[in-house]
Amino acid sequence: MLLKDKLAVITGANRGIGRAITETFAAQGASVIACMREASDEKQQWLASLAQQHGVTAHAVGVDLADEASVKAAVRQIASLAPRIDVLVNNAGVASGAIFQMTSMTELRRLFEINFFSQILLTQGLARSMARHKAGSIINIASTAAMVADPGTLAYGSSKAAFARATQSMATELGAAGIRVNAIAPGVTRTDMYDQMSEAAREKLIASSALKRAIEPQDVANMALFLASDLSASVTGQIMRVDGGMV
Repeated sequence: MLLKDKLAVITGANRGIGRAITETFAAQGASVIACMREASDEKQQWLASLAQQHGVTAHAVGVDLADEASVKAAVRQIASLAPRIDVLVNNAGVASGAIFQMTSMTELRRLFEINFFSQILLTQGLARSMARHKAGSIINIASTAAMVADPGTLAYGSSKAAFARATQSMATELGAAGIRVNAIAPGVTRTDMYDQMSEAAREKLIASSALKRAIEPQDVANMALFLASDLSASVTGQIMRVDGGMV
């Protein structure tokens, strides 16, 4: 029960890596606020089942990261649900593939709005609660695409590189308030984005890793659990690669 009595906010919580993190945190004793674009009846039932199974609370908050007003409204709603926030996982994001010369400014702006600007805005709002209590862990989900310049990854990789760099600035500035900030950079992970990649691109990246296999969402959730817990009490400003050894 590494997160017993803690409250975690997780974006993109309803599928892929976000879902694995949400379920792992609840199993470890954390109450969760699951942020997602649409809180359908099915997703509400999933959260209710998690809460009952693990003896925690679980709430859904709707947020559209492409809409600044929606992000600000989500911050207000989360504040009303949780006077104290112990963990924030900025997991939500979108991918898009196109070579440099074919990347439109509209698409580039869309990815930065969702993968970077809105994540910063959400974190600014929620970090205030952490600062008041002089404690907290912020975990940003970046990507190895921020470091590995494969063809077609200009927009996605650049947005994730900006987020990884912002992680280090946040860690430097928020450390005095007792807040730790780290990022996780997954490699090729079996999520919806995995299915969007071409088979050739997937296999090339997997072959370049030491373990020669794709990453599972649970692998990333396990790293998030470590960074959320007191086991990593002295770890901040780090980009933790979960990529099977892409060396």
